[in-house]
Amino acid sequence: MNEIATLMAQLAPQEGVNNTHLAGVRVFRGSQYASRGPLCYSQGVLIVGQGKKRVYIEDKTFDYDRQHSLVMTVPLPVECETFASIEEPVLVLMVDINLVQLNYIVRLMDEHHQIPKDLNESRQSGFFIADSTEDMDCSVIRLLQALQSPLEAKVMGEALVLELLYRLLDAPNSAPLYALSLSHTRLSRVEKALSYIHKHYGESVEVDTLASLVNMSPSAFHRCFKEVTTSSPIQYLKKIRLNKARELLQLQRLKVKEVSTQVGYESTAQFSREFKRYFDQSPGEFARL
Repeated sequence: MNEIATLMAQLAPQEGVNNTHLAGVRVFRGSQYASRGPLCYSQGVLIVGQGKKRVYIEDKTFDYDRQHSLVMTVPLPVECETFASIEEPVLVLMVDINLVQLNYIVRLMDEHHQIPKDLNESRQSGFFIADSTEDMDCSVIRLLQALQSPLEAKVMGEALVLELLYRLLDAPNSAPLYALSLSHTRLSRVEKALSYIHKHYGESVEVDTLASLVNMSPSAFHRCFKEVTTSSPIQYLKKIRLNKARELLQLQRLKVKEVSTQVGYESTAQFSREFKRYFDQSPGEFARL
């Protein structure tokens, strides 16, 4: 194992997601191959210490591995494939993007005239791949070392996450990360609408309401939303509801009808059809696993 993988392995003794001593920072371990399947990625940075993951977003495919980190500037429903084995488990550092921290760094960079002047609105999608650099690896190692100790994590953790965000902002294709912080950009407006969807997915959510929330016309909002998320607002909402439904079925063992209602479906039959189409199994079949 390389040093980064060794440190991640020490923080991830269990399969799946392992919490660390710092809120918003987790380490994922997966010891077997997982075929392509739907899930929802949170807003955050995914740094691989070992192994590889492949993400499918609509008609695009992206690999993230030891040389490439995945930065999700907004939460997105995707499909993911995991390449791992017992001998070489995949290890991923997962760091939530804290908008307060991001805004603080961007404000300082603006004061020092370091904001890129050629931010291109058309390239402000909801994700990007950041190539690993020596500076980035050093930041990751320092953060992983601090996370080994509850005291060091508490004393230095937030500062080390700040350093990591700063290194990411220095990446050549980091325009979406700047756009997330700058209030006038299309991405930051769409992010506000996404936050609303994630809080109110169990209610009736209208596109006109979302557009009004971010001071855009419905047509302009629909166009910008698809640029950022690669989905229409209605498609995005449906995927979020279905992913939330899977969590409820898995974690709370609720009945299918209860789950259907909680995630905003008026018809249990329609919910079951869409769940099976999306996950390739019915809610009842999934609940019995």
